[in-house]
Amino acid sequence: MLKIAYHPIYKHPLPDGHRFPMEKYELLPQQLIHEGTCSKNNFFEPEKTNDKYIVAVHEPDYYYDLVNLTLEQRAARKIGFPLSRTLVDREVIIADGTIKASEFALKYGIAMNIAGGTHHAYTNRGEAFCLLNDQAIGARYLQQNNLAKKILIVDLDVHQGNGTAEIFQNDESVFTFSMHGKSNYPFKKEQSDLDIALENDTSDDIYLNILKATLPRLIDEQQPDFIYYLSGVDVIASDKLGKLAMSIGGCKERDHYVLQTCKNLNIPVMCSMGGGYSPNIKTIVEAHSNTYRLAQDIFF
Repeated sequence: MLKIAYHPIYKHPLPDGHRFPMEKYELLPQQLIHEGTCSKNNFFEPEKTNDKYIVAVHEPDYYYDLVNLTLEQRAARKIGFPLSRTLVDREVIIADGTIKASEFALKYGIAMNIAGGTHHAYTNRGEAFCLLNDQAIGARYLQQNNLAKKILIVDLDVHQGNGTAEIFQNDESVFTFSMHGKSNYPFKKEQSDLDIALENDTSDDIYLNILKATLPRLIDEQQPDFIYYLSGVDVIASDKLGKLAMSIGGCKERDHYVLQTCKNLNIPVMCSMGGGYSPNIKTIVEAHSNTYRLAQDIFF
């Protein structure tokens, strides 16, 4: 069964006019159940994870400043959300969703988190709507519990996974691959193990050709026993924070290729949703829903 992490806390209240589309976290599971792609049984509710899994990735001083709401104002502003107890709890629960989904992926081949993909969170700071790096926490959890040795992170959000790159910069057991917009945030990029920076207005054909030429070679070279997939839908042309020119159909074909590759090679894959900022919330939900539809079709 496709197992999906979801908790009501994912939809966090924000000030009026905030550009982050929090409502997608509520609408996405509703859509999947309404159309029959999923039932309530597909969803599980994560909890607040053990601090030890978080400080295995993030510096304790930073994490406990978050928990105690003592983060310096300048650092808090970089996160982009008003810092609160509920916001920090939300991030800790998202991390647990990714940890538990990673275990389900080992059992069923794939599992998902409705939220997550918080790849701008560094070891010692957060930025750009990211406080804790859920996939980094999941990767380290698997390794510390001898559930995986070599992990490949495939980050196809339109923004570079700068925090993930920094976290694993000296760690050969986790290979970081980020394919992103060249002129998108972050404007000062970190160095992933492999970065592919795409020009503005990159089309479906160019994007997919690059991906198909890259992913099989990477897997062959790295021989991962687990893959984290960050399936941001901010690659589509209508996205307010992206500069690529992909269609929803092209984004779906991207997801199909990644998930089918994992299935064919029998490599467990855990998916976090990442970004999506199109003006019409229906566009965001539809693009994200495609990832779940494909997971059901390919794996089950």
